[in-house]
Amino acid sequence: MQLVGVLEIKSFEKIKEFLNDEHVGRISSIDVNGFPQIIPMNFVFLNNAIYMHSHVKGEKLDNISRNEKVGFEADRELEFLPSYFEDPHNAALADTLYISVVIKGIGSFVSDRNEKTLALNGLMQKYQPEGNYDPLKPDMRVLDAVSVIKVTPQSLHGKYKIGQHMNSNDRVILAQKILERDSPTAKTTLKIMGFEVIDGGLRMIDEPKW
Repeated sequence: MQLVGVLEIKSFEKIKEFLNDEHVGRISSIDVNGFPQIIPMNFVFLNNAIYMHSHVKGEKLDNISRNEKVGFEADRELEFLPSYFEDPHNAALADTLYISVVIKGIGSFVSDRNEKTLALNGLMQKYQPEGNYDPLKPDMRVLDAVSVIKVTPQSLHGKYKIGQHMNSNDRVILAQKILERDSPTAKTTLKIMGFEVIDGGLRMIDEPKW
């Protein structure tokens, strides 16, 4: 079965929702020796671009100054599926349910103070939604103490595997096995898969199509 198309996230709204929920992304740039450097970063997705804040000096900034082509990705492991779900004698059948978004784009440094303020306030709103801070303003000197990296996507692709490649009966069987294994992420995974846990049992409430 060819899974490439089945696993693709076709809804841009779902991609935005995922990026807004994830707290850690990874930016890849090319270092002075031609090797990729991958750094985990806090980020916010605003106006169809990725924004990250950074110190004003550093290797990744030097890399982007030399070569503006960068990669960015965010992913979430939903549930590890042990091999014995399929066959207790074949470890190769272990699998993972996941969501991921991969971007190839152009990296730049935000110099416009209004855009920089928008990005930094967006980061604060994402990571501290309860508030209790004073929003930044474009005329504040603190803006000069940080660098804001912007990744403008040239391509943006999302993939997800939550059982949408399976028929309904097999998906229910898998969901029941996940429920019985009772990992720390099981109930969240089952909800994303389109199931509701009621009195220790399962009820399908949605088809997992993105």
